[in-house]
Amino acid sequence: MKILQCWDDGVVSDVRLVELLRRQGAKATFSLNPGLYQEKRSFGWLSEGREIWRLGLSELPSVYEGFEICSHSMTHPYLTALSESRLDWEIKASRDFLEQLFSRPIRGFCYPFNAYNDSVIAAVRAAGYRWGRGGKEEQNNFPPADPLAFSPSCRFLDPDFWRKYDCAKERSEVFFFWGHSYELRSEDMWSEFERRMETISSDAAAEWSFIDDLFV
Repeated sequence: MKILQCWDDGVVSDVRLVELLRRQGAKATFSLNPGLYQEKRSFGWLSEGREIWRLGLSELPSVYEGFEICSHSMTHPYLTALSESRLDWEIKASRDFLEQLFSRPIRGFCYPFNAYNDSVIAAVRAAGYRWGRGGKEEQNNFPPADPLAFSPSCRFLDPDFWRKYDCAKERSEVFFFWGHSYELRSEDMWSEFERRMETISSDAAAEWSFIDDLFV
C-alpha cells in the first residue's frame, strides 16, 4: 500500500513537521503559494485566535529539502471566480516561480479551498501539470478517473483515519491524507501525530511515496 501525505500553505509550523517526518522516514508533499511569501517570515492570518505565520522565501528550499513540492497557486484565490487571464497567471506563474526557487520540476497542483470546476481543470492541464489534488475525499481513489482531480482518502484529523487506513490496506490501495500543520494545536496532538507516523513507518504493508511517483 502506497502512503501519501500533503500539507498546505507553507507555514512556520512546517519546520517542526518536517523534522518529525525526517525522524520517522516519512515522505510528504508540500503545497506552496509563492506570491504570498515575503523575504522573511510574515504574519498570515488568525486561526482560532492563534497567529499563523508564513515562512520566508529565503528559507523555503532548506526547510523542504528532500520533500516534494507542488503549486497551490500564486495567491490562494478561489480559482473558479477568476478571469481566464488571471486564472492562467495563478497556475503558470506559481509553477515557474517554484521551479526557479527549488531548481526542480513542479508537476502537481493543489486547488486552493478545494474549489475547482471543468474550466479550472482544463487550465491546469493546459499548463502541463501531471496531477491535481481534488477536494472530494473518497476511498477507492486510485487510479483516478482524471489525474487532475485526484481525491485524497481523508484529512489527517479524520476521526475515522485508522478505519480508512485499514480499508485501503486490505485492498492494497493508495492511502492519501492531507492537512495543515497549524492544525496541530497542542503538544498532545504533536505527540499523537508522531506516534501515528511511527506506526505507519513500521507497517510492513505500507510504503511512503511522493505523489509524483504515481503519475510518471
